[in-house]
Amino acid sequence: MSTTIATKVLSDRINRIEVSATLAITAEALKLKAQGIDLADFGAGEPHFSTPEHIKAAAIEAIEKNFTRYTNVAGIPEVRKAIVDRHATDFGTNYAADECVFTAGGKLAIFNAVEVLIEHGDEVIVPVPYWVSYKDIIEFAGGTPVFVETDEAENFRVTVEMIEKAMSPKTKAIILNSPSNPSGAVMPAEDLYAIVRLAHERGIYVLLDECYVYLSFNGEIVSGASVTEAKEHVIVLGSLSKTYAMTGWRAGFALGPKPIIGAMSKLQSQSTSNATSMVQRASIAALSGSQQCVSDMRADYIKLRDRILEGFKTIPGLTCTVPEGAFYVYPNIKAFLGKGGIKTASELAAKLLSEAHVVVVPGEAFGTDEHIRLSYAVSGDVIDKGVERMREFFAKLG
Repeated sequence: MSTTIATKVLSDRINRIEVSATLAITAEALKLKAQGIDLADFGAGEPHFSTPEHIKAAAIEAIEKNFTRYTNVAGIPEVRKAIVDRHATDFGTNYAADECVFTAGGKLAIFNAVEVLIEHGDEVIVPVPYWVSYKDIIEFAGGTPVFVETDEAENFRVTVEMIEKAMSPKTKAIILNSPSNPSGAVMPAEDLYAIVRLAHERGIYVLLDECYVYLSFNGEIVSGASVTEAKEHVIVLGSLSKTYAMTGWRAGFALGPKPIIGAMSKLQSQSTSNATSMVQRASIAALSGSQQCVSDMRADYIKLRDRILEGFKTIPGLTCTVPEGAFYVYPNIKAFLGKGGIKTASELAAKLLSEAHVVVVPGEAFGTDEHIRLSYAVSGDVIDKGVERMREFFAKLG
């Protein structure tokens, strides 16, 4: 089927969006790996750790006990209780089990929340740089993303003044992601709380993408949902993927007002139905068991972050803010644009892949033109190899 015919056949909503840039990069890298090419792969945002043993054991036990059938669409009561208890313990929130839905991954929680809230003509405020899927998820629902530019010199800080300036009578929601993918920036509690309070006053929903909330390096984990007086306008969108090295398990959740969670469950009933039954059992073990594994992984990420930043210092012209969380660096490559025939970050990423065999994601996917994203959730050896290859590549550009 030709592209023209396919475009006419397919719905407008699917033609409004693009394939995820990070997944596209991953696919290209897999092709090269299949050819036997050794890559320094910083593309996918995926922990290099194995899922902790006690979590795997819970899933195995569930299978052996034949816990393999359909469950409640929103998740079994035990997993929803584990989610609300964990959040209450860590952030002082007070959600009930019927204000929680368990989803097949954090991305589905975000998708479903946007689908039940956003209609044609609604605006959603999105700070830049942003996670690759926000723009497309909003546009798929018929909404309009309103991008708020941040200052790299201020470590991509998002303030209440910036958000207020972007508000209009059409603003329905704000998406906040802290720690941030791709920059690793962490919103100070005062900024986050101020935005949540302002949104509540204006009747605007705040979608809190807390995928990396436990991977904050400044000694404090913060949730906007701690502003409990704004609860009716806050939706927490969480994931176990990064916190517990459970990416392939597809374990996510949402917390929010009962009518919105009910709508998300209704949508889920007509799409995925319940998330995988034994994954729910494993998630209970993750959330209710010792959190030492999270602390251990976080400590290792800090060492890896420092290692790659030290490496970047040996590459003249490459500058990078210091990430305060998550496991990404977002270096500025402006100094190299215009050299070697490279005009864009996408072209630079393509050449890094084909010539240096280093996998990165271009900044255009995150809303900026002068950056590349690298995930340092890899071994120290991969970091050293990748930095050396980048140093040689950029040196050739002059």
